[in-house]
Amino acid sequence: MKQVRNTTRRTLLVAGSLVLGSALMGLPAMSSARTLDEILASKKLVIGVNPTLPPLGIFNDKNEIDGFDVDVARKLGELLGVKTEIVQVGSPDRIPFVSSGKIDAVLGAMTITAERQKVIDFTVPLHTEVLGVLTTKAKPYKDWMELNDPAVRLVEVRGATPVKLVQEKLPKAQLLLLDNYPDAVRAIAQGRADAIVDVMDFMTEHTAKHKIDWRIVDAPIEVYFCGIGVQKGNDALREKLSTAVKEMHKSGYVDERWKKWFGGPMLHDPRTAPTYK
Repeated sequence: MKQVRNTTRRTLLVAGSLVLGSALMGLPAMSSARTLDEILASKKLVIGVNPTLPPLGIFNDKNEIDGFDVDVARKLGELLGVKTEIVQVGSPDRIPFVSSGKIDAVLGAMTITAERQKVIDFTVPLHTEVLGVLTTKAKPYKDWMELNDPAVRLVEVRGATPVKLVQEKLPKAQLLLLDNYPDAVRAIAQGRADAIVDVMDFMTEHTAKHKIDWRIVDAPIEVYFCGIGVQKGNDALREKLSTAVKEMHKSGYVDERWKKWFGGPMLHDPRTAPTYK
């Protein structure tokens, strides 16, 4: 499975890839979203997927949108008894698309934040993203703040969101900036750096290429919960999709698809969220 890493993808808080204030200013006038009854009657569920966030969304060899989110979107349609239509969205337009009723729901690293909840509604969490520290078993770190030491050599991807966090919270550490994730992980494997701060869920595709003893520091920096976005007030659809998400968790479908696309298990259970009811 070919996974292409976009070095400007969200790596701290997915909301960082969407300047929310600008998105709200440019938001189209809200039109009525399709109701659950209308969706069921049409036999079609229209879901937005961002193909620039691999492996959540990715273009396959046939130039079709594929990935974890597409599998989930199709399963949602199956559970609702309708066909799923995939619509390509990007980080800037995914919220406007669902807010304006152009699509019924949106996937694509939709971190549930207070700011976003002013604009759209969310299902129960579908998956999580864990911001943490990747290092090796040879290093003693037990907490990420231990990295704030002149002897620690951090490597980060130039332009990625964690760079700002490292510069502000870990100013004493040495910082090596490289152009992409394969090079950054290789620097650790070759002993040129000690650790990287990033979203750990997306590291497996890179660490698997190096036969060394990798380790994720036990104490995460932060855990983000991601759900499915629907238009504000479309409660019947939100509740129906939440029920479907719970069924996918219960059956093991989410875990199985995650392992397929990410190369390992999800690092934090989304069902631990206070909003998972």
